Amino acid sequence: MAIPHANPGISVDLRPLGEALAKTETTALVKNNDFEAIRLVLPKGREVCHDHEIEGMLTLYCIEGRVALTSGGVTHELPAGHWTYLMRHSPHVLRALEDSSALLTVMFR
Repeated sequence: MAIPHANPGISVDLRPLGEALAKTETTALVKNNDFEAIRLVLPKGREVCHDHEIEGMLTLYCIEGRVALTSGGVTHELPAGHWTYLMRHSPHVLRALEDSSALLTVMFR
């Protein structure tokens, strides 16, 4: 199930994928000079952003499953429905504790 790139004012369906999770890939929703939004699809055990540091502020909303976000030596688990953010230049690691999807947003300005 591909998600089309978002257009201003047009809604994008980000409901949990359920059984389709295993067949869905990570999808960039939008990227411009101001922000980037990505629907991450992560199978259990997958680790991304290992000690990754970004220029912008980051938000992460766990849509389904459960993920662990480590930053500053502290790990926080985010079950479905939970949200967090990191400040600019915060090294971090994101790991899927279960098959999961999440909305990642990076604000560059």
